[in-house]
Parts: sequence; structure tokens; C-alpha cells
Amino acid sequence: MNYWMVKSEPNSYSWDDFEKQQEDIWDGVRNYQARNYLREMGQGDLVLFYHSGKEKAVVGIAKVSSSPLPDPKDEAWTAIMLSVHQKLTNPVSLAQIKAEDRLADLPMLKQSRLSVLPVGKDEFELILKMAQ
Repeated sequence: MNYWMVKSEPNSYSWDDFEKQQEDIWDGVRNYQARNYLREMGQGDLVLFYHSGKEKAVVGIAKVSSSPLPDPKDEAWTAIMLSVHQKLTNPVSLAQIKAEDRLADLPMLKQSRLSVLPVGKDEFELILKMAQ
């Protein structure tokens, strides 16, 4: 199993919107590196759902529910299906992530513009602990 993070502006598509759907396509990614990460995702992988913009916090966990597929808006790009797994009891803010030395190498801190990023297992588990 691999671990990932997807980022979304909550005023465009929030965790609450995602929960209403229960499963939705993650499409519209137009960055080559983020597209490559989508192509690496596998069914059952766990995904941190991060609200960017003003909120800047991990708010939930999604699960990859399909193999990578062509983006329906442009088949040259890639999409993935995600399903709701769990809402975090306490969101984990960007400030908390930056303050934790064990998360210093988290790709989201180094490539902040990407909307899809890998997360190591230990980093994923630490963020979950921080949410308790």
C-alpha cells in the first residue's frame, strides 16, 4: 500500500462536498508530476485530503477506489476514483505539520504547488496521531 495527499480549495471542492458524494473522480490535474503520481496510485491506497487556501489543513482520509483512468475532460491526462474513508476528528494544520521535525521532508512542504503528492507511511501515521 502507498500513501498520498490530494489538495483542494474548500470553496471549490471541500471535504463536506466529497462526503456528500461518498465517491468521486479526482480529475482536472494538469501538472505532469502530479499526473505521474496519479498513475502510481493503486486501489486501496490511503489518501490524506488537504484543504488549501485559507484553511490549510488535512481534514480527512480518502481511499483510492479505482485504477488510474483517462481524465474524462481530456484523455491525455489521468484521473482516479476516490472514496470517503474517514473524517479526521481534529484537522491537522499546515502550521502543525511545519512545527513537527519528523515531517520536515514531507513532499508537500517542498512542492507546495502540486495537488497530488506522495506521503511516506511513517509520515501518514504521524499525521493521523496528530489528528487525535
